[in-house]
Amino acid sequence: MSTDGKLVRDLIPEIIRANGQEPVTYRAEPDEYRRRLREKLTEEVGEFFAADAEHAVEELADVLEVVYALAADLGTDKAQLEILREDKAGRRGGFAERIVWTGFR
Repeated sequence: MSTDGKLVRDLIPEIIRANGQEPVTYRAEPDEYRRRLREKLTEEVGEFFAADAEHAVEELADVLEVVYALAADLGTDKAQLEILREDKAGRRGGFAERIVWTGFR
């Protein structure tokens, strides 16, 4: 962990206390929170890339948790985010067909 800390899940301080230690924490102001959420997304995506098949889905769940927090910070919720995702998938498709674009003819 860097000397200026990192954003952690809400229950982490309680978990640390339950293990007999006293965490030093503070609540981030909105601008810092937004920056740290973006950093956390990068961290979680990196953990997904590094994960083996057994742990990859759990790491994706962590990515999704950060995505939901980012959405909330931007004024939307999971349901609205899903509506936007479905709308875009309806207009442009998803990724199920595994299509790779290589250019034009």
